[in-house]
Amino acid sequence: MTVKTLLLAGGALLVSASAASASGFQVNLGGQKNIGMGGVGVGLSLDQAAMFYNPGALAMVRENGVQVGVNAAIARVSYSSQYGGDQTGIDHKVVTPFNFYAGFGPKEGKFKAGIAVYTPYGSTLKYNDNWDGRYALTEITLQSIYVQPTASFAITPTLSVGAGLTILAYGNVNLQKDLPLPTGNGHITLDGKAKTQFGYNVGIFFKPTDKLSAGVSYRSRINAEVESGDVTYSGLPTGASAATVNRGFTANKFSATLPLPAVASVGVGITPTDKLTIGLDASLTFWSAYRSLDFAFSGNNGNGTTDGLVGGNTTSSSKRYYQDALAFRVGGQYKVSDKLAVRAGASYDFTAVKDGYVGPETPDADRVILTAGLSYQVTEHLGVDASFLFEDFLKRTQTQAQLLDNGTTDRVAGTYKTQVYVPGIGLHYKF
Repeated sequence: MTVKTLLLAGGALLVSASAASASGFQVNLGGQKNIGMGGVGVGLSLDQAAMFYNPGALAMVRENGVQVGVNAAIARVSYSSQYGGDQTGIDHKVVTPFNFYAGFGPKEGKFKAGIAVYTPYGSTLKYNDNWDGRYALTEITLQSIYVQPTASFAITPTLSVGAGLTILAYGNVNLQKDLPLPTGNGHITLDGKAKTQFGYNVGIFFKPTDKLSAGVSYRSRINAEVESGDVTYSGLPTGASAATVNRGFTANKFSATLPLPAVASVGVGITPTDKLTIGLDASLTFWSAYRSLDFAFSGNNGNGTTDGLVGGNTTSSSKRYYQDALAFRVGGQYKVSDKLAVRAGASYDFTAVKDGYVGPETPDADRVILTAGLSYQVTEHLGVDASFLFEDFLKRTQTQAQLLDNGTTDRVAGTYKTQVYVPGIGLHYKF
């Protein structure tokens, strides 16, 4: 197995692995209150996190405020080969996606502006030593930071619109696998930084009565581009070089482009009493834009050529053929007192990955999500928000016959089972 296979099998890590609370490699951890309510928010105007869920709702958030939150995502992934043997798990590492929002404007005015910083893609996944797929993947790490300046305007007392410029301000991916050598396993690493890219997040919010609200939002597609990633080796026999272990591969640099798909969402908010708020959301992620993963190679690892692959073939392609995926979410908030509010919710997300296309970097499946949360107002201005999310992926089995039929043998056959635990904590200050 060559480094070419490493690049193909691990390319999805340009955006994520073991994502929490959304299909494919999406992450839906925009705000602590929303997380506690099952991830709803498109049809609500809870707080400044509206910049993430529906920028149009920001103008209806009467109080100015600043809030910050952090989550600790812990994924438990197990794998069993279709040919039997011991079950393989992963080394459990904690990943900490965060969010920050600041929203300002006249309290009784029509206009609000703000800035959002959040981490919609990010994870770490490391399989145990000597697992069956170690020559396709051993470890992956992704980091990303989005910045979104936002403006929202209330056209009438019941209708508002908003828009945000989404900026991929920082992105980094690291992917590793073992190499089968006569003297034992070597190791190869793919590491690259994503280019700054731009998109948009727009929304409309309508609140005809105090008891009913509704919203729609659309987050645009962004193409994540790695222009000059590094390919390095370690653990080679004494005196060996990259050229001697991969004679057919000359590259030490790579570039690739991956679509981060558009998302369209609708939501409804119902407030039957002053104490109770209920939200229902549905979203469609346009994963069908992800048809294949293509790499271009360059550089020279010691074989005397610089075209990337011996014979002048400087590109490689791996099939993805993702499908558009729906998600349904429901949640509620109950104000126990002026200081305390409690929340609960649930959601069901359909997988974007078809049978025969599942990879160890994104062992995706339909998933059931349960959440809970609370807020406590410490002072008139300062409050604490907490949330907990449990995500259960349905067991997903992929056979070698499916891989052969689809031409996707750069992946690993077997059964995957994933569960994710995500506690979160945040502070908000309103004025």
